[in-house]
Amino acid sequence: MLWKGRFKKELDKKANAFNASIGVDKALAEQDITGSLAHAAMLAQTDIISQEDCKAITDGLQQILAELQAHTLTVDESCEDIHTFVESLLTERIGDAGKRLHTARSRNDQVATDFRLYLKEEAAHTTELLKDLCETLCDLASEHTETIMPGYTHLQRAQPIVFGHHLMAYTFMFLRDIDRIKDAAKRMNVLPLGAGALAGTTFPIDRNLTAQLLGFDKPCENSLDAVSDRDFVLELSFCLSVVMTHISRLCEEIILWNSWEFKFVELDDSYTTGSSIMPQKKNPDVAETARGKAGRVAGDLISLTLLMKGLPLAYAKDTQEDKEPVFDAIDTVKDTLRAFVEMMPGVVPNREEMKKAAQAGYPTATDLADYLTKKGLPFREAHDVVGSVVRLASNLECDLAELTLEQLKDFCPMIEEDVYEKALKLESSIAARDHLGGTAPAQVKKQVARWHGIFAERHAAPAQKRLADLLK
Repeated sequence: MLWKGRFKKELDKKANAFNASIGVDKALAEQDITGSLAHAAMLAQTDIISQEDCKAITDGLQQILAELQAHTLTVDESCEDIHTFVESLLTERIGDAGKRLHTARSRNDQVATDFRLYLKEEAAHTTELLKDLCETLCDLASEHTETIMPGYTHLQRAQPIVFGHHLMAYTFMFLRDIDRIKDAAKRMNVLPLGAGALAGTTFPIDRNLTAQLLGFDKPCENSLDAVSDRDFVLELSFCLSVVMTHISRLCEEIILWNSWEFKFVELDDSYTTGSSIMPQKKNPDVAETARGKAGRVAGDLISLTLLMKGLPLAYAKDTQEDKEPVFDAIDTVKDTLRAFVEMMPGVVPNREEMKKAAQAGYPTATDLADYLTKKGLPFREAHDVVGSVVRLASNLECDLAELTLEQLKDFCPMIEEDVYEKALKLESSIAARDHLGGTAPAQVKKQVARWHGIFAERHAAPAQKRLADLLK
């Protein structure tokens, strides 16, 4: 124990096991060593420790890091936390120089730094996976810019759209998720190290140097805030819960579309399962599992929010419970995104069923109202006229396009022969919405082309540079 000098008795073994966090925070091992390397360099630069001690510390830490990365070193989980393990092992190997590493820092500012380093990296990896999913959706959308399907409101057929337009709606959701995570990462990118336990340190440290060495924009400006702030964890967790909310909405539609009631899509066998009793079943289990995991990630956010809501400044032991929920959220989101990047290319739309569904439910009623409005009838009057036309078609159990011109003219003499081509035909309805954001095939193609161009630039940059750019 790094703090045992104050105590006469050893910590009870059961209490130690209950108190320990190494089972979770060992995930921060590389970040802990990275932070310690920068801290040692700063201590030497400010003459707080000697250059000789700095070299011994640096060599020792780099060796430990190499062994951890090669999986030739096992973390001793009898240690209280990963910081204790690394410092104890370093001191065991290099002697007194290892004992000087913790000069001018506390585990409070140390863990806050490690945690930010870790979450910055995970935020970058998550945005890369989100970009993979967006690219996958764009690829699928590009194949279906003219595949007609019904658009819905209240889960009632509303207006005809194209399948590519529907897919691009999800693409824009995930693009916003990328922006949210990047924005959270910017606020995360301030350095707690140097805040000490809560009040700073008496040593002449250079916090700007440490921030520069570790790639932070600047140091935290208040030592109390630096060690007690977990907004960066809450914010990233919120972003991850929104990602899973979007995934869950997509899952719900895939599950509905794959049902016999809709028959809109067929899923690849590799992402479905069967039944132990019903031989005919082909279940969308991957989508259902992901939909369930959305609740799990939302639960992680709630856990973190409740953890922080009653904590006074500065650090409290409660705060070690901040890692497991966000680690779980990160792992769940990344696993889910990988699954969807692989599954979505195998979603095959049933064009005939989609178009058949789009033709039912009077989807061109709004087009007929627009047709009358363009001829000079106020929209509200046109709306009433078309409502009456729909009532007649419903009574006759036919589509609007199946009504005769005479029947239509009974409701409004402005209606002419061109109404069938201009207002009542599905293809015309879709093509007419040819403006920014509209469902017209030409507009969907523009959306897809724009993002394909951006993704092409992404692939042109080496992977390491892309990750480095995200970590800035």
